[in-house]
Amino acid sequence: MNKPVFIIGTMDTKGKELSFVAEQIRASEGSAVIVDAGTSGQPQEAADVTRETVAKHHPDGASAVMEHEDRGQAIIAMSEALRIYMLAQHEAGKVGGAIGLGGTGGTSLISPALRALPIGMPKALVSTVASGNTEPYVGITDIAMFNSVIDISGLNAISRKILGNAAHAIAGMVNHAQEVENTKPAVGITMFGVTTPCVSRVRETLEADGRECLVFHATGTGGRAMEHLTRSGMIDVVLDLTTTEVADEVVGGVFRAGPERFDYLAQSPTPCILSLGALDMVNFGAMDTVPEQFSTRKLHVHNASVTLMRTTPEENRAFAQWMAHKLNQAVGPLTVVIPEGGVSLLDAPDQPFWDPVADNALFEELEKLFVQTDTHRIVRLPCNINDPEFSDFIAQEYRSLISS
Repeated sequence: MNKPVFIIGTMDTKGKELSFVAEQIRASEGSAVIVDAGTSGQPQEAADVTRETVAKHHPDGASAVMEHEDRGQAIIAMSEALRIYMLAQHEAGKVGGAIGLGGTGGTSLISPALRALPIGMPKALVSTVASGNTEPYVGITDIAMFNSVIDISGLNAISRKILGNAAHAIAGMVNHAQEVENTKPAVGITMFGVTTPCVSRVRETLEADGRECLVFHATGTGGRAMEHLTRSGMIDVVLDLTTTEVADEVVGGVFRAGPERFDYLAQSPTPCILSLGALDMVNFGAMDTVPEQFSTRKLHVHNASVTLMRTTPEENRAFAQWMAHKLNQAVGPLTVVIPEGGVSLLDAPDQPFWDPVADNALFEELEKLFVQTDTHRIVRLPCNINDPEFSDFIAQEYRSLISS
């Protein structure tokens, strides 16, 4: 292991645990750097990188971190300084991987620094909150979360095992890091279970053309991850075929991607082909979690954990308005493809969500509001999104975009 693992935590409360993780990594023939991100109290043991060194990386200097009287504000400031410090170490080529240890406060402090490191770099977090909702800490990145089971407070039969497992896991990731050189053009594609036939056929066609296809599950984090990689220059063309996250954002489902969805179009000239996949549905959890105000709506049990609600004409017009505002700001080539025969497997004749009136409300409102130019256009196809002719058109449109 040529580059070290950076072990991050607060040495005043978790010094012994951080040192134990370092010992375990070194026992795996790795190197380790302990980083103190504490803001109060005396360190239990010496760190390789002191809190003062980290604090100096805050935009307003070390005093903005170390001289706060309010502990909460000091932690927020240290988190920002740590993020900048870790990015600087990475950019200098010094980081092989990173692992943090923390309770609720420590997890919030450390996780922004781990999220800032590139996708694919080994990173882990041993946390007391790893068994709950980890989205605020992991976000759209590939942080490996280890549930500490007990509090990270002292070394004992349980904590030694869990910390040891995490240490050897991060050491293994760094020791056996995959060096992948990709020279193929990368295509980002959004997919849902009900648009799988469409995306699978497109993917197979483009892979046969020598393209690298990255498929993102449109569950909120999927859309955000695709856009993040696009802004980072890691995706050459976007096929945003499954835009169901808009329905959850507008109506209040569980797979919201946030109000920033599609904002990358105004920031990046990356070509995009966009469709309306799965906008016939809003996603909720199990049936008993569907909000009371939707109890009389058309509901479909997708599985024990997912209940789908058919969208109405009024909601579909709202989706079109929400989308058109964003799409009209695109700075790169953009083709919007409308599948007149339905937007999902469930939105087809004899299927539970077949509703041409609701679909037409979406199609007509979007066509009315979308401003077409030489590089921004709408195409209507008389087929379902999962029909082969739809997928074949997408593949051909892709070829046209990259050749123009």
